[in-house]
Amino acid sequence: MLTISNSVTIADWEIDISQIRAQGSGGQNVNKVASAVHLRFDIQSSTLPPIYKERLMALSDQRISKEGVVIIKAQSYRTLELNKEDALARLKALIQSAGKQQKMRRPTKPTKGSQRRRVDHKTRKGKTKSLRGKVSIS
Repeated sequence: MLTISNSVTIADWEIDISQIRAQGSGGQNVNKVASAVHLRFDIQSSTLPPIYKERLMALSDQRISKEGVVIIKAQSYRTLELNKEDALARLKALIQSAGKQQKMRRPTKPTKGSQRRRVDHKTRKGKTKSLRGKVSIS
């Protein structure tokens, strides 16, 4: 079982992890490639809450196909167990990123009020700066 958050968990039967064997004659990285793992997770048939499914499908990620299947390849470690853990951690991070609500972006154009305040501040600052060091005789 993979726990994403307090309310979201994924059962083991929903995640398909297969070991990929190296093809070809080998070389220096035979052990590394021989322990490669492909993790397959179907978003649509999973028990995730609907909001997670919608956000995952809306993500622009190469690992998510149009049909809603997540495929994660892990082969950076020499042992199969470490590669499985790495693939599960990446799936968890992907689902967690979909669970977070996107922050509202600041409007690209400043408001009229903020523009006015900025100009007022600049001119006031410029006036005091130009009068610095000058003595007024009255």
